[in-house]
Amino acid sequence: MKGYTDLNIELTSEQIAIKEETRRFAKEVLRPASLELDKMDDPQKMMDSPLFKQVFKKGYELGYHTVFLPDSWGGLGSDPLETHIIFEELGWGSMDFAVGIGVSCFPSFFASMVPSDRLADEIITPFCENKDGSIIGCWGITEPDHGTDTLSPFTPGFSNPKISGQATATRDGDEYIIQGQKAAWVSNATIATHCLLYPTIDASMGMAGGGICIVPLDLPGVKRGKPLDKLGQRALNQGELFFDNVRIPAEYMLVDEESYEAMLDITLSTANAAIAAMSVGLARAAYEEALAYAKQRVQGGKALFEHQMIKHKLFNMFTKIEAARSLSRAAMIYNYNNTPPMIEYSIASKVFCTDVAFEVANAAVQIFGGNGMSREYPVEKFLRDARACLIEDGANDSLMITAAYHL
Repeated sequence: MKGYTDLNIELTSEQIAIKEETRRFAKEVLRPASLELDKMDDPQKMMDSPLFKQVFKKGYELGYHTVFLPDSWGGLGSDPLETHIIFEELGWGSMDFAVGIGVSCFPSFFASMVPSDRLADEIITPFCENKDGSIIGCWGITEPDHGTDTLSPFTPGFSNPKISGQATATRDGDEYIIQGQKAAWVSNATIATHCLLYPTIDASMGMAGGGICIVPLDLPGVKRGKPLDKLGQRALNQGELFFDNVRIPAEYMLVDEESYEAMLDITLSTANAAIAAMSVGLARAAYEEALAYAKQRVQGGKALFEHQMIKHKLFNMFTKIEAARSLSRAAMIYNYNNTPPMIEYSIASKVFCTDVAFEVANAAVQIFGGNGMSREYPVEKFLRDARACLIEDGANDSLMITAAYHL
């Protein structure tokens, strides 16, 4: 259960225990379930399977769904370093479940930033107390006609009145009326009970005229699409959401158009830093499999590891992972401790770490040779999962433009 060597010599015994406990959950629960579910052709059967539900239930029992919630609300109460340790280990076990469990807290997490008695009673406390995975949040931001352009706050084009979102929220007395659609990439969409929705309130402000609200998905007018059938991270549930005159209490609108960009900045900084940490774990998983295989696979009369080219390749993979962990930890610790965050650092860590995950997984497949293309070994799945990382939570090429603007 040792895992990687941690270069932080100041880790407390409690932080080391968190690392070991999360790794155990990742090894015994997440990895085997993720590999088994990946083999299922029908995404709906995957979501309906007892195995999928058992993973969420076990994750909730251990409190990982509350990783962003302070202990004052009954959350895990982890500090930024501990949060990084948790996300890296979850990503090592299963990138799909790491994202799904991480996103599940979004409605409650954002409600905890602007709490009221009603939000505490109806949203935050029930979620933190939930231990069976029956309360699940999703993040509804991407739209059929809008992807990474929804994630570029404070850039000049973000306030262009000719460009606005498709899902809208209109004030009507003590309620908001929600109309429109969110795209098939909404994580947890078809299994969620609540959505943290990012609709447009004032289209004259362009993409900057948005809001952030909580929509219980059992309300009249809510419809869902089918679970998305996709290349990688197949056990991460994703799908469309449709809203037809859905009414929510005005109190469920957590952020209005006046403070939307500032809160979106926090959203992106938080999510990108988390994906970076998970991607370090994914890269490590691919590297460890390749290293173990290279020591036992014989070619040319000796183990693969005895060939200089393979040694060079594995050392390069190792170096990239260590660099990725260093950057992602620094970015997460800084941005999770400071408001407003420096978004360019979260984006830099997301772009760098997801690139590393893909490069390392690709190299792992190459080391495995033909076996790397076989589902008998996990590295082909790691490669598919890593490919998805380059797009999720913002496509890397577009995110780089947003980050560069802040330079």
